[in-house]
Amino acid sequence: MNDQGKSDVLSDGLRALAAAHGVATEFWDFHGNHRAVSAGTIVAVLAAMDVPAGNPFEVERSLAASEVGPWRRVLPPSVVVTAGIESRVPVHVPDGETVHLRVDLEGGGTRQLEQVDEWVEPRLVDGRTLGRATFLLPTDLPLGWHTLVAAVGSGDEVRTALAVTPAVLEVPELRAELGHRAWGLMAQLYSVRSERSWGIGDLADLTELTSLSGELGADFLLINPLHAAEPGTPMTPSPYLPATRRFVNPIYIRPEDIPEVAYLPNSQRTLLEWGIEEIRETNTDPGPLDRNAVWDVKKPALETIYASGRARSRQREFERFRRDQGQGLEDFALWCAVAEKYDATDWPLPVERGNAGQILALRRELSERVDFHCWLQWVADSQLRHAQEVARASGMRIGVMHDLAVGVHPEGADAWSMREVLAQGISVGAPPDMYNQQGQDWSQPPLRPDALAEQAYAPIRDMVRTVLRHAGALRVDHIIGLFRLWWIPRGAGADQGTYVRYDHEATIGVLALEAHRAGAIVIGEDLGTVEPWVRDYLRDRGILGTSVLWFERENDRPLPPEKYRSLVLSTVTTHDLPPTAGYLAEEHVDLRNRLGLLTEPVATVRLAAQVERERMLEALRHRYLLPEDPTERQIVEALHRYVAQTPSVLIGVGLADAVGERRAQNQPGTDTEYPNWKVPLADGGEKVVLVDDLPGNARFASLVAALTQELRERA
Repeated sequence: MNDQGKSDVLSDGLRALAAAHGVATEFWDFHGNHRAVSAGTIVAVLAAMDVPAGNPFEVERSLAASEVGPWRRVLPPSVVVTAGIESRVPVHVPDGETVHLRVDLEGGGTRQLEQVDEWVEPRLVDGRTLGRATFLLPTDLPLGWHTLVAAVGSGDEVRTALAVTPAVLEVPELRAELGHRAWGLMAQLYSVRSERSWGIGDLADLTELTSLSGELGADFLLINPLHAAEPGTPMTPSPYLPATRRFVNPIYIRPEDIPEVAYLPNSQRTLLEWGIEEIRETNTDPGPLDRNAVWDVKKPALETIYASGRARSRQREFERFRRDQGQGLEDFALWCAVAEKYDATDWPLPVERGNAGQILALRRELSERVDFHCWLQWVADSQLRHAQEVARASGMRIGVMHDLAVGVHPEGADAWSMREVLAQGISVGAPPDMYNQQGQDWSQPPLRPDALAEQAYAPIRDMVRTVLRHAGALRVDHIIGLFRLWWIPRGAGADQGTYVRYDHEATIGVLALEAHRAGAIVIGEDLGTVEPWVRDYLRDRGILGTSVLWFERENDRPLPPEKYRSLVLSTVTTHDLPPTAGYLAEEHVDLRNRLGLLTEPVATVRLAAQVERERMLEALRHRYLLPEDPTERQIVEALHRYVAQTPSVLIGVGLADAVGERRAQNQPGTDTEYPNWKVPLADGGEKVVLVDDLPGNARFASLVAALTQELRERA
């Protein structure tokens, strides 16, 4: 171990160095207790940012480098500003040298910037005396991605990216009859199957769900992340641990909906139909979903369709898509092709991406498979576009609401192609809280704040832009991660991490800019340990928050509806808890007890759950939302009526709640101990509920009727 890491006593120099890089040396935990971070954790986190701090000499040298670093650059690595707010840009040049700064606008044209009278003491850097000139960015620059150009002395030009982001994301016009509010369904798409599904819910089922939602008066359909996993089996089941967050898992493609299927020879179409008969029999099986079995059947079918070729017009459309998605798509497709052919023992992609010749050789060797994986993304994109078109045509104001995972698999496509911006030897997680008393380690490498700025936030920009191509809204899981993330050094426990801060003005600004361009709403999942000012900041930027009934409290009692925030998506439950019927039955206690996740006696935890439930029922009775001796269905509907009484602009209804499901989709803190993300939609008796069954499902209809009636009465 290094010298500094041997002691938990932090020197003043290490504290200053940590502060310079946004690394917390102390924090307040979920229970309100003050916690100090160990020196070993801080040294490990700094090392992941390429900041040596193992001994006093390294600390001193790194601190000096952090102080002088900005002076070594003519312009900042990138500049992100908010429209309408005056901003200033520092420019560093040899002392006494003339410099001019302009903006090359994205849409064409230039703007010369005015230097302001702001004297800064020159500084000796690397043997040269440098001065700082400060320029004023006008408040009326158009939104978009522009370029700052500094002309120094005789004409040398230095460039950096400039993003002008919206001050506020405007919420679109919603339903006047509901008081300019909206409601929608929430579904784990893979779990919602139809008679024609291939063992899991897919994009054709998504289209049917949007159509049904529109008929019922819903304005959005929130689905789980559709991010891509491995290109072969075994496939990681968690949609929150993807290979990439930018592209789609092709397991969601409905092969029959690809136009080229109509032109397959009869023999190939017959083989395709035979191949899916067995997997379709699983559509009514209430047991865990088997993604591996699905992909082992679906992938060969897609390969057959791909090999059949395309009409010239379709091929040109595919090529346009490929050009539009650029290098990101090519890198992802290459990773998929390599992952199909090689394993960990002979993995050919270099750890460091400097060997351009080796990568080029792989692209040539695997060009056919690279083409295939690009084609899969094009097909998925086309089916997503159709689902959103049907959503809007059915009357939905928002349509599909995608979910964005916190991070990616440590051995996935993004971990390779974006290695320069991901911290090595670190995983993301969460400190202990009431529901996860041992903390959480999500095994995902975090984005480095410094590297994001160096790349002008392209990883965030390109990801959000792609995900929002065919959607009306984006839910950002753990949005606090754009402000700070809990970094856990490799080998440490989940409770032995620390927070690392990000430039939230830049990360939120880039998110808002791309959402503005897509005409989309953004919802931030701001649950858990979130500083109050963060919620205020997001509200002021027009980004909605999240309220979950069971988490909203006032003096250990349910928060009255009128005290909820207005700019939020409010729901009764969330995918990390059992559906409401199961929660009322204390399934969250039983499950954690069975899995050994409790750090308190089960009797203590159960008593707390019973008190929580009784106080909630008392709140429902106080508002006359419950009859005498209510049934489970009536309690679930009353809880949704309670949420409808809030001023929240969006109200979400879990499809699992609507059909009486009791089983949880996910139990945080587990991997193989529980069938996370494998539970198909079923009713309280574990009888599968298909998309085809929903229009005639009495419990579903009753909950929708109760909710919409309450919303209209409150309008």
